[in-house]
Amino acid sequence: MKPRVLTALPVYNEATHLARVLREVARFANDILVVNDGSTDGTDDVLLTVPGIRVVTHGTNRGYGAALNTAFCYGIRNNYDVVVTIDCDGQHEPSLIPELAAAVFPENDEPRDIVSGSRYLKSFDGDTPPPEDRRRVNVEVTRFLNDTIDLKLTDSFCGFKAYRTHALENLRITELGYAMPLQLWVQAAQLGMRVVEFPVPLIYLDEERSFGGSLDDSKQRLEYYYEVINRELHAPAESNVTTQSGPTHCD
Repeated sequence: MKPRVLTALPVYNEATHLARVLREVARFANDILVVNDGSTDGTDDVLLTVPGIRVVTHGTNRGYGAALNTAFCYGIRNNYDVVVTIDCDGQHEPSLIPELAAAVFPENDEPRDIVSGSRYLKSFDGDTPPPEDRRRVNVEVTRFLNDTIDLKLTDSFCGFKAYRTHALENLRITELGYAMPLQLWVQAAQLGMRVVEFPVPLIYLDEERSFGGSLDDSKQRLEYYYEVINRELHAPAESNVTTQSGPTHCD
């Protein structure tokens, strides 16, 4: 039986790119969920003009990690087999959604729990390099994760991923901000999840994009990332996984 795939987009103040990205995503995905994370720029109005999508709205901005967690919970509760996440800023290639989803259940092999896009596995025509400080932070954090939990990643921050939904039930996501993927990586390693990377193009359209407040300073952003990783590494084991009664992160 063909796996049921949910393609989810976390959205915060993306009115400029939203309609175009969703039109492109709809060419390659059937079930599309937009998590509108308290946008205030007219994103709500744009979503009203796009047919055939599902929308979950946060009344206030709760953070990138919170938006992804809402998508995970939606996928779990609605019995999808795979959740694909793709950012809505035009920096990911929607045509790769079917390949990314299919890689979760490869023929003649065990299912993968996470298929993670990597912008550094191979070069593509038209690749555009990221701002220097973003690449430096990614390299440093990825190296630290590899040295600490041995995941052998090349890109720890790419938002273009496919998750086996059953595996998501074993995570407990509490980090609501941009460092949520780092908490996820630590838990994935501790749980022995099967993780592979998938090459995706390197596209940066908005070099001035803000992380918000103090996180625009790369030094403070790096400190925040290390704080989240170290907190998760030292969290009691029982706090990082769900009980048999269901996923605690979907309360």
